[in-house]
Parts: sequence; C-alpha cells; structure tokens
Amino acid sequence: MSKVVVIGAGQAGSSLVAKLRSLGFEGDITLIGEETDPPYQRPPLSKAYLLGEMDRERLYLRPEKFYEEQNIILKLGTPVAGLNTAAKTVSVGGETISYDQLAFTTGSTPRRLPERIGGTLEGVHVVRTLADVDAMAPTCRAGKTALVVGGGYIGLEAAAVLRKLGLSVTLIEMADRILGRVAAPETADYFRALHKGHGVDLREGIGLDHLTGGTHVTGAVLTDGSVVPADLVIVGVGIEPNARVAQDVELEINNGIVVDELGRTSDPSVWAAGDCALFPFRGEKIRLESVQNAIDQAEAVAANMLGANKAYEPKPWFWSDQYDVKLQIAGLNTGYDRVVVREVETSRSHWYYLGDTLLAVDAMNDPRSYMIGKRLIEAGKSPDPAIIADASADLKPLLKA
Repeated sequence: MSKVVVIGAGQAGSSLVAKLRSLGFEGDITLIGEETDPPYQRPPLSKAYLLGEMDRERLYLRPEKFYEEQNIILKLGTPVAGLNTAAKTVSVGGETISYDQLAFTTGSTPRRLPERIGGTLEGVHVVRTLADVDAMAPTCRAGKTALVVGGGYIGLEAAAVLRKLGLSVTLIEMADRILGRVAAPETADYFRALHKGHGVDLREGIGLDHLTGGTHVTGAVLTDGSVVPADLVIVGVGIEPNARVAQDVELEINNGIVVDELGRTSDPSVWAAGDCALFPFRGEKIRLESVQNAIDQAEAVAANMLGANKAYEPKPWFWSDQYDVKLQIAGLNTGYDRVVVREVETSRSHWYYLGDTLLAVDAMNDPRSYMIGKRLIEAGKSPDPAIIADASADLKPLLKA
C-alpha cells in the first residue's frame, strides 16, 4: 500500500491520518474535506465558541502546519465529485486522485425542517459546522427570543447557551418527555428541572406545526395551537449519517456505511469510521455518535489498514455541558430494566441495570461515580445495586471486588 485517500476532514479523518503517520506509514495521504477550515472540534461550537470564550484557531484539532510537516495533503472546501472503486480513483476539485486504500470519515448531517413548514426561512439554524454557528451568532443577543425544536442533548445544550446569552428561550419536544430515546426518566426529570430553573419555557408532548414570517422567521405555531415569538430557531431533531458518495458506488448502506469488526466495508479496499459507520457490537449493528468513538474507531481502522487485523471494541463514553452541570455518561443503556439513583450532597448519578448486569451510568457533577462506573463496566463487573443506592457507601473498593 502506497496511497491512502480519506474522505471527510473532521475528528475521525484527522485522527485516522495522524495515526497512519504515527504507525510509520510513509506513503501518500490525502485528506479531503468540504469545509474550508482544517479539521476542528465540534462540541465547543455551540458552547465556548458561540459564547465568545474560544477563538476560531483554538477549535482546530491540530495546527495547519502539522499536516504539512507530516506530508499529509489537505484538500479543503472541495466536495468529492466522483468515486470509481473499480479504478480506485477519487475526483475532487477538477483532479483525479488514485488510491490503494480509501476511508470514509464523512460524519453526519443534522436533520432540517421541511420547507413547507418554514424550514428554509432566514433565522432557522442547525448546529453542526463553524458556518452554522457563525450564521446564528449575530442574532444570539440578550433580549431576543429563541425557539429550540427538539429535547435531546443538542437542543438542551443550545437552550442552556442561549439563556446564558440572555435570550428568552422556548424549547419544544414532540415526544412525551425530553431525552426520550437516550436517557431514563430520572435523568430527564433532572434536566427538566434544571432548565426550568434557568427560565426555559420547556414544553413536552408538543410539536411544531409551522413557522411564521416572510423571508425571516418571526414565530411559530405549535401543534396545540399556541403561538410563540422567535427571532431565531435552532433545530435539534437528530442527525443522518453522510453516506451519499458511498451509496453512489453501491457500498452496503443501512443507516450508515456498513463495516465489519475491522472497519472494512463491502469493498475490501474501502473502510469507514466515526458517525457514518455502522459496525457490529454485542450482536447488533450500531452507530456511535460521539467524539470518543470517532477517534478510537478511526485509529483502529488506521491500524487495520496497515495489517493489524484487530477487531474494534468500543468503550462508549459521552458528555454534555449545561449551565453549571457536567453530565458524564459511561456505557450504553440499551435494554435496561431498572435505574438505581445515587445522590451524595450535590452530586447525583443514575446507574442502569439489565437484571443484575450494570450497563451504563449517567453522572451529574459526579466525576467520581462516573470514573468508577466506567471502570466497572469496562471490566465487566456489576456491583450490588443496594451498595450503589447507599449514599454512605464507598464505591472505590468495588473495583477490587
């Protein structure tokens, strides 16, 4: 192998090419990205960057000179125009690039509101790219009104930042409760109270009928008939894997680019990692939408491209910052049948069990419980729920049990 092309210049793409070099690969590497900025962090976009607490350059995962020093060709602002897997060529920016191995690290795209309900009005935003946040920033001023559509973590984080900036915020969630697909009712209750305590008008079981306005959004009519004003709208209703180019060349697609345990697609010369990849885990095929997975899976794919032949085994963890609360999540709660609540002073954690097996932990301002829970899950240990619920119990000895 002498030529590698990576399509997608985000967290996974940057991690993959850097890992190839650190593992000693000396061939040609080309990293292709649709955005004009070099690979950057996305989580701070809607928080520190929008709040003005982080400069643009500090978002960059690595200095631009890193890619030059590592002899990695960056092709930015240049979407892929064509891919020929038979000839092993990529067309981009009027150029045709050949490859021996190709990797998709194309990430995901936020779902948008349909045009028929006002989704294309000015002032309606999603939060995914620097351009998205730069576009909404001028309206994010004290005294303005905002509507947040969607009560998942993206929507809740957006609401928290907008309140910090002094906007009046209404958040709607069409399901019965916020965080319905990703967290237990106990965690939803915690964050509902947090947001209401900070003045968010949080409405559950209510969806969006349509937005109002001529060219720029002015408000919204909700499914219960109520009307709310809105100088801007932030849409957080989920994401879709970016698999268009892979689909065009008939790679196997199913809610993402399907890969095996090594990260290889249905074409033996093509790989995928990060948000766009659907991979086997615990007898199922899943996608993990997180920074941790983007880095770890991309590095695993880099090693396997060089012949490591080692299955990728994720150790899921996530986080969310809202107001003065840091939520840290370890594991995956899929299939849980009970939640054990642990509360010590101002710290709180929710422990998800399936039968006697510990699956996941949500820790709110409780880094100690998070770290212990994470280590227990990774070690395959499941402590007695009675010990977890006992606020006086020291959890650290559980690691040695």
